[in-house]
Amino acid sequence: MAFFRGLTAVSRLRSRMAQEATTLGGVRWLQMQTASDLDLKAQLQELIPEQQDRLKKLKSDHGKVQLGNITVDMVLGGMRGMIGMLWETSLLDPEEGIRFRGLSIPECQKVLPTAVKGGEPLPEGLLWLLLTGKVPTQEQVDALSKELLARSTVPAHVYKAIDALPVTAHPMTQFTTGVMALQVESEFQKAYDNGLPKSKFWEPTYEDCLNLIARLPPVASYVYRRIFKGGKSIEADNSLDYAANFSHMLGFDDPKMLELMRLYVTIHTDHEGGNVSAHTGHLVGSALSDPYLSFAAALNGLAGPLHGLANQEVLLWIKSVIEETGSDVTTDQLKDYVWKTLKGGKVVPGFGHGVLRKTDPRYSCQREFALKHLPEDPLFQLVSKLYEVVPPILTELGKVKNPWPNVDAHSGVLLNHFGLSEARYYTVLFGVSRSMGIGSQLIWDRALGLPLERPKSVTMEWLENYCKNKAA
Repeated sequence: MAFFRGLTAVSRLRSRMAQEATTLGGVRWLQMQTASDLDLKAQLQELIPEQQDRLKKLKSDHGKVQLGNITVDMVLGGMRGMIGMLWETSLLDPEEGIRFRGLSIPECQKVLPTAVKGGEPLPEGLLWLLLTGKVPTQEQVDALSKELLARSTVPAHVYKAIDALPVTAHPMTQFTTGVMALQVESEFQKAYDNGLPKSKFWEPTYEDCLNLIARLPPVASYVYRRIFKGGKSIEADNSLDYAANFSHMLGFDDPKMLELMRLYVTIHTDHEGGNVSAHTGHLVGSALSDPYLSFAAALNGLAGPLHGLANQEVLLWIKSVIEETGSDVTTDQLKDYVWKTLKGGKVVPGFGHGVLRKTDPRYSCQREFALKHLPEDPLFQLVSKLYEVVPPILTELGKVKNPWPNVDAHSGVLLNHFGLSEARYYTVLFGVSRSMGIGSQLIWDRALGLPLERPKSVTMEWLENYCKNKAA
């Protein structure tokens, strides 16, 4: 990566995070992890009372403070811009992109532990950060990797449930079926049925979420091998970390592909709570549905063309460009094809975002990866041309608030380069990654005792009458 990783940079980041922690009244968010404790759950047990008190103080001191005005446009426009949800693990800024517990993607690349020197961050490190607000040590990440591996055994009935589906079923359908089949193992459901007090809800939720996160790679790789590789599964390699083992079980062992999978899983884990999959997981979880039910619902949202399915659409669209214009496409030919797509009533997949107003940092770090590892790849070169061609055209249209590329504009090209060319499967990769963000927040939802989500809906007649009365 082109991001500098020197000790001076890390020292500055440590200093900045220490200052931020101080401004939060002593709450230990955004600190570098120095504790020797390798037990993630024990770390949470220490942090939860502080955050419960923090939430109570926030409600008592500022519960009546207004956060903005709701307009008719917001009600009719998918609730864009409304503040209506607490999501602790990440925050999306329209100008600078996602921050995980206050850390940008470049900062995470500098301070999170890696598998190889100067390599991509390990997703287990980001999971620790999302749950605790602390940057973990290498030892803590290694311990978490081993814990996830120990939790990763998938019951035989899960594979039987998947096998009951036609092999032609969409990969997301098969993947979600596997998650639903895992649900019979839910610790939360058992504990709730046995009368667990509300103050303890987070504990079986934690067990469910870590079990779910651990078991998704075997399930997801089974789906891939079933559909695309004749059903020949590959056993896990117990010496590998979470993302590398996932890549291995899919059938890809190139060290560069292992690094790509570490990067991919890390940057796709979380994107605050308003997107369809995250919001769905939170909404369903607010009914005290267990994490398996909540995450299965989230996956069904992720499978939509306007959300996670977009990464599939990008690669297919890029390949359609080559089919029509040839591999040595000129800038003028590319402009013509973009206009043809737009005039046909379609969108150019991989460009624009509901919140971001600049180039997605998740796109940028993937571009850095491509420049480092596959600069001569023809599809990467085409993606680079699209970065120059598409934004000016979308700006000229005047209808697009954000003409810049998002995360989906790049991921498929990288995966395709290393042989994972089955675009229909890409959303499953997204789903495995997103389990870390949704699962982390579900644990905090239960720890903080967040209530059932129940916003108010209105009819067009109600809006019409309300607006008439306001104008009178």
